[in-house]
Amino acid sequence: MSLAIYMHGVTRELWQLARASRDFHAQGPARGGVEAVYRALLGRIADEHDLRLRVLPDIMSGASAGGINAVFLAQAVHSGQSLEPLTDLWLELADVDELVDPAARLKWRFSKMWAQPFATWLLSRPGSNLADAVAPETQAEVERKVSHLIRGRWFEPPFSGLGFSRMLERAFSAMAASPVEEPLLPPGHPLDLYVTATDFHGYLELLRLHSPPVVEDTEHRMPISFRTRTPMTGGIDIANPLELVFAARATASFPGAFPPLRIEEIDQLSDLTERRWPEREAFLERIMPVHVARETIDNVSLIDGSVLVNKPFAGAIAALHERPAQREVDRRFLYVDPRPDRYGDDGGKREPVGFFSAIFGSLSTLPREQPIRDNLEQLEEQSREAERLSRMVAALRPEVDAAVDRLFGRTLFLDRPTPARLKAWRQKAQQAAAERAGYAFHAYAQAKFTGIVVRLARLALAAAPKLGFDDPAPIEAVLREELIRRGLNTLAAPSGGASPEAIAFFREHDIGFRIRRLRLLARRLARDWEADPDISDEALEQGRDTVYRILALYFEREGVAALGADFVPLAEGVMRDPGSLLDMIEAKRLLPGLDDRAEEMLAAALEQMPKNLRRRMLLSYLGFPFYDVATLPLLRNEGLTEFDPVKVDRISPDDARSIREGGTPATLRGVEFYNFGAFFSRAYRENDYLWGRLHGAERMIDLVCSTLEKPFAAETCRHFKRAAFHAILDEEQMAQRCTQRLIDEIRAELVERMP
Repeated sequence: MSLAIYMHGVTRELWQLARASRDFHAQGPARGGVEAVYRALLGRIADEHDLRLRVLPDIMSGASAGGINAVFLAQAVHSGQSLEPLTDLWLELADVDELVDPAARLKWRFSKMWAQPFATWLLSRPGSNLADAVAPETQAEVERKVSHLIRGRWFEPPFSGLGFSRMLERAFSAMAASPVEEPLLPPGHPLDLYVTATDFHGYLELLRLHSPPVVEDTEHRMPISFRTRTPMTGGIDIANPLELVFAARATASFPGAFPPLRIEEIDQLSDLTERRWPEREAFLERIMPVHVARETIDNVSLIDGSVLVNKPFAGAIAALHERPAQREVDRRFLYVDPRPDRYGDDGGKREPVGFFSAIFGSLSTLPREQPIRDNLEQLEEQSREAERLSRMVAALRPEVDAAVDRLFGRTLFLDRPTPARLKAWRQKAQQAAAERAGYAFHAYAQAKFTGIVVRLARLALAAAPKLGFDDPAPIEAVLREELIRRGLNTLAAPSGGASPEAIAFFREHDIGFRIRRLRLLARRLARDWEADPDISDEALEQGRDTVYRILALYFEREGVAALGADFVPLAEGVMRDPGSLLDMIEAKRLLPGLDDRAEEMLAAALEQMPKNLRRRMLLSYLGFPFYDVATLPLLRNEGLTEFDPVKVDRISPDDARSIREGGTPATLRGVEFYNFGAFFSRAYRENDYLWGRLHGAERMIDLVCSTLEKPFAAETCRHFKRAAFHAILDEEQMAQRCTQRLIDEIRAELVERMP
């Protein structure tokens, strides 16, 4: 838990890199310190590689210590507020003396003296030798605090839940009082925050089986998510700060150390701080709809999210599925792991597991340290699928280009591509692709139909959490029945291709097809045609701008927000009246009209393009139905969406060894006392915070440099790392947050290893 302070140091560097990136793109005033180093790195990439890289942290996810930092980072990115006040609060207030519950304090200095031998053993056990762990001047402080904690209240959590919530609220208040800048994401850019909590008592849910058909099972997972779009100006919270406190307090409610979070604690915090919470009922209904519906909300007790889901990659992956890139991207998932050394390499020699080790390990250590292999394997499979997709499209290209040539002849490239002609050509190409597919069209049409129904069902479920469904399957069933009633029992026409009813349905609801087609154009403009010396970079850039502006039109129509407040009651009543929901989505989206607007924009862009680029654009645009027929049934109803793999990068003491070797044991003090070490001494906190910044800076530079197709020389990256390290040490020396002894010690190592 105390490793949150190290994580704060890491996330602070991500925040400062994103701020430098924003300023670089906006040509804002130059800053000093480490941000000047990041900006110089981005400038060098722009000069030498003709690449204006923008760093956009837009999905934050975490549990426990990682959850706290995800909440604060999301607030800083969205609001333009500074993380600087949070640093001061972590160092000053994340201490046993501040966090311990007043009722758990020693009443007098001789209380429970019989427990002192246990405290002495805890301090002197192997791996906890204070002489090796902290500076000599801090030993008395740590000994005193450990002794007081051991001799304090037993059989109840020693730390105050309300005190923790008040500390978090003070942090948000301090951030709000800091100078506010522009948000770190472009206006309108989506941002997702996802943390996990554990519902101790849980609630009964229905589970569908073959036999018996329905059983009851208990659900304990409680994800807490926030989704918003970046405002035009800074100073706007991602959500009511009381909701952010709720999320951070719930995800980090470490069992045994803090009491479980109950809603009355946040209500009490609201009264103490005089913060209004008008969204209270809507927030609780969104995150715990079953409890609200059953009127059991006052009985909910939330404990640490890492009990069940320590590394919630699944939430981030789900957000990514709904986040198609609106520009060319290098997608990265970064995860911070302060303790990759948990069990270390002991040469296979391990002591037998004892009685208490087995109990405490099964209750606490093992669930929190379960590897994220399942999530990483899922991402790896997605990356392999993206590579397979690219190979398939490349193999199909000659045949598709030939089919379009035969279909339209030379007139396609002689006639001016007006909006009316583009529309007629597009409809002709789609019909030809359907008819020539033969029997394969049935599989394609069913894949399209199923994908659309699934997306509509998910849309309804997102708008109506009151329905209480775990998944959209029941909504899918009623939508499918309604569409069959409307004549979609078959999708193919007797003469080949789609039936009139299917054509009408796809025209009104198949937003995925439009996006996939534009993504193919974006890919061609961004990657496939850049090597052609006969096509200027300016022409490619203008083409990319047009395609992404058209994509933005469709993205705006995708989500629940585009359907307005009137959509919610229709979604809540979808089980009894699915037809009204379908009609409203059709009326709100108006996709055929949007197609006309898109083709006006595309025709204008084609008019300005050189002939060789225009020809390639038309072949890809009109050839897309042929690609889609071939790939959609094979690629999990997603088809031509993401061509680029998602890369996963770790940030840990083991991955940042430029200054000091040895990983976690050699650098971090918070790992002492079962990962609560930093709560016992400010010296611990200063040490871990500073190493978090240094490790974060090293890995930020590694990641930025790794985006280049032709990487920098090793000495170039080393130069920027050295500059960043010195800048961080200079900043902390000037701020006087860390002792001069610590700064001098690290600077001496830096000079020796990186002269």
